Amino acid sequence: MIKIGILGMSPGNAHPYSWSAIINGHFDSEEINRIGYPAVATYLEANQDTLGLPGSQVTHVWAQEKEIAESIARTTRIDYVVDRLEDMIGEVDAVILARDDPDHHVAMARPFLDAGIPLFVDKPLASTTADLAYFAEQHRQGRFIMSCSSMRYANECRTAKTELKALGKLELITAVGKKDWIKYGVHLLEAIFAILDDPAPVSVKHIGTSGKDSVHLEFEGGLQVVLHLFMDVTPTFQLSLFGREGWRLVEIKNSYSMFRDNIIEFIRSVEEGNSRLDFAKTSAIIRTVIGAKESLEKGGITVDLSQRL
Repeated sequence: MIKIGILGMSPGNAHPYSWSAIINGHFDSEEINRIGYPAVATYLEANQDTLGLPGSQVTHVWAQEKEIAESIARTTRIDYVVDRLEDMIGEVDAVILARDDPDHHVAMARPFLDAGIPLFVDKPLASTTADLAYFAEQHRQGRFIMSCSSMRYANECRTAKTELKALGKLELITAVGKKDWIKYGVHLLEAIFAILDDPAPVSVKHIGTSGKDSVHLEFEGGLQVVLHLFMDVTPTFQLSLFGREGWRLVEIKNSYSMFRDNIIEFIRSVEEGNSRLDFAKTSAIIRTVIGAKESLEKGGITVDLSQRL
């Protein structure tokens, strides 16, 4: 039995509840609705028959407020609520850092990386070059780090991947999503990189404004990508792939499936003793996220990604 610790949560992100429910096979809809995440309760209810992952259990939980940790524990049947996140060391086999506020990731990850505990970090891994450099160095030293957006494992993206040859040579990808660039642009990037088998990004340029983020990305080989993240549009994640012989619209909707497959990949990685997701792939995506942020801050300059960490 792989014993897993959950660290959470950050505002607007219910992953500690949903991911613990997926692993443990239990959830309390009333409590999840009470804290303000009815959509999570709905998709857990719709997928009750596939809840629970054999051979693994979330056994420990920590959150910045004990009341939150106790709510997560009650909702998903986690046995132990710890007062300090470090109290999990020696008690769990792996840890999921389920907060999506990257400013806290280094400080919260460090005790577990120092202790040699396999760690999954929710997207985005980092939002600064310094923090990404820290994680890259930990990886070089042999620490177990896995991090991505679950859109890497979205069924809709896997289907699109099987259809690429029918489109001919790709010339353009457009992508649309809601909310901010740092926390949600990474979703669209993860989907695009995964569909394309993680090509090398060459340059990125922010051509919008904060809150109405439009980003131009170029890949090695000349493929052009334009992404739009707007705070006030209807929630959506859409990709349009345009080739010389056809095009496809990809609308990503099945959150539950992608979360479950992501968690399964992490657990498989723990069983195998190493992340099944190459850190270089995560690094390329996070470099792109940070590069677009830098471009915006410097008036829309083009940022060269080919020579970066």
